[in-house]
Amino acid sequence: MEVAMEVAAGVFLGPIFEKLRDILVSLVVPNYSRPEEIDLNLELKKLQKMLPEIRAVLAAAEEKQMTDERVKSWMDDLTDLVYDLDDLLDDFATESLRIEAESEASSSTTPPSKMQKLISTCFTRFTTPSAAVKLDYNMMSKVKEINDRLKDIEARKNTLNLNVDVGGNRSNTVPGRRETTSLVVKSDVYGREEDKNAILDELLKAETSDDNKVSVIPIVGMGGIGKTTLARLVYDDDRLKGHFDLKAWVCVSDDYDAVRVTKTILEVVTSKSHELQALDMLQVKLKESLSGKRFLLVLDDIWNEKYADWELLRRPFMFGAPGSKIIVTTRLENVASTMSLSPSYPLKLLSKDECLSLFTHHALEKQNFDAHPNLKGIGEEIVSKCKGLPLTVLTLAGLLRTKKLQSEWENILNSRIWDLPEQRSGILPALKLSYHHLPSHLKQCFAYCAIFPKDYEFDKDELVLLWMGAGLLPRSTEKNQMEDFGKQYFDDLLSRSLFQQSSGSKSLFVMHDLLNDLALHVARNIFFRLDKFEGDEQFKIPNRARHLSYIRQKFEQLQKFRPLCEVQHLRTLLALPIQAHAWDNYYLANKVVFDLLPKLRCLRVLSLSGYYITELPDSIGDLKLLGNVQIFKTF
Repeated sequence: MEVAMEVAAGVFLGPIFEKLRDILVSLVVPNYSRPEEIDLNLELKKLQKMLPEIRAVLAAAEEKQMTDERVKSWMDDLTDLVYDLDDLLDDFATESLRIEAESEASSSTTPPSKMQKLISTCFTRFTTPSAAVKLDYNMMSKVKEINDRLKDIEARKNTLNLNVDVGGNRSNTVPGRRETTSLVVKSDVYGREEDKNAILDELLKAETSDDNKVSVIPIVGMGGIGKTTLARLVYDDDRLKGHFDLKAWVCVSDDYDAVRVTKTILEVVTSKSHELQALDMLQVKLKESLSGKRFLLVLDDIWNEKYADWELLRRPFMFGAPGSKIIVTTRLENVASTMSLSPSYPLKLLSKDECLSLFTHHALEKQNFDAHPNLKGIGEEIVSKCKGLPLTVLTLAGLLRTKKLQSEWENILNSRIWDLPEQRSGILPALKLSYHHLPSHLKQCFAYCAIFPKDYEFDKDELVLLWMGAGLLPRSTEKNQMEDFGKQYFDDLLSRSLFQQSSGSKSLFVMHDLLNDLALHVARNIFFRLDKFEGDEQFKIPNRARHLSYIRQKFEQLQKFRPLCEVQHLRTLLALPIQAHAWDNYYLANKVVFDLLPKLRCLRVLSLSGYYITELPDSIGDLKLLGNVQIFKTF
């Protein structure tokens, strides 16, 4: 099942296309071919011509693959080809660097050191047009073979009715968009009493000056955590009666438009419809309606981070009486800081007991399992599966309301939440929306997190290095500048509630299980996780896999890794501890290090962290695309 408007091809192909375009423009290769051989420059020019034509229809293909298996197959083949081309062009660049380094070494009176030789094979950069790159016939034939595949893909494109996106033909439908209201059934809500009281204290707090007539209280949290529900509980609380002259609830959602939002607020405040369309007239009317009155306004589901838009929207609010308040719900910390200099209110996940009460209320309309003792154990396991997210609890409880057989509950327990019918689940649209709003560079960094198993605690610097080694960060001549980009990307994902700080350590982070699933589904077959390995059990790695991680065991034998021999283009091989930074002796069979790893010639990221290793083969240096090596514990 596809779970996002833009899946693996769109996430990864866009940035790679940009990289390939830059390389093809800058790479000038002297033609060493004889007439009967391949004209390499001619083949490169063919690539330069075809790639933009295919890139232009990606947007249409991304949407059509959702319903057309032929387009999905086309996208899979295109993804595979583009990765192969990326590997090949990186081979060109590293070969250029090697020859240039050898040339410099031969002109020097000082013999090159082992470190210099290692550097010459481990770092990739583009050659200058004047650099002579002597390529063997094998590399030339690979370019010809890729051109032939690309020609076939282009021909198939024409039969799939994929049209060029000219900036307006693409659907603007955003998955997960919804309207909300202020109505709440208090008996249906569990576990938010403390949060409600904290927000109410802020609303009822006496103002000490007239300098800031309107205070903004942002409620921030991931999709499905209950921000809107909390705002409803506060909005409907009896303690607010008589405190505000008027109240208004407006669902803004992601489709922000100043005229639409202002008009909606005006109509809610005045309880009248208005035909006005000019923003100035609408704001004047709203100013007149709010002037001198103490009001409470809820702006639910805000996505717009632009301060200029907020500054324009809030102007009529500034004419309200001191003590006026605005509650904002958002998934984005940047929205909260844009709209208020005061700290936001971060909403946390529910406890297991709170989730259990919520579940039994909606699934059984009871306070406990006394009337259905046979379902108690299964129900508790289902609730544990929700990991504190109220929306997931409600969804699964709703699916079980009409089911009382133990087997029916077991089916829900054993099913993946992502496989639930979307028309009956609010989970998929809610999480799709968070992903949809990511810019492309954050989409690929988020999807790369599919390499982590559920509940894995990761370090910020560790993840930035992985992104860097995988080539997901902007290229720079200075390593620190790349790391700065990576840290900013990390902070952006954290501020969008896609990462959470670990409860066990302030320096570590985790992803909610559903967001981890989202990353894995978005990345599709490009990522593979070997979470468990039992005895003689074998596993099948998808042929298209480019990134693989596994849980490190005490003693790793060659048998476990034999399936890697079938994957020729693996870019990441990551050994992970059961718990992040667990430090102990782990052992890896010498045959894995000496016989298998040197065959993975497309590796860019290799982690042998934590293994007790006494020797590495010289052939490791032949992995010339390797940009990130972690061998933290060798002896």
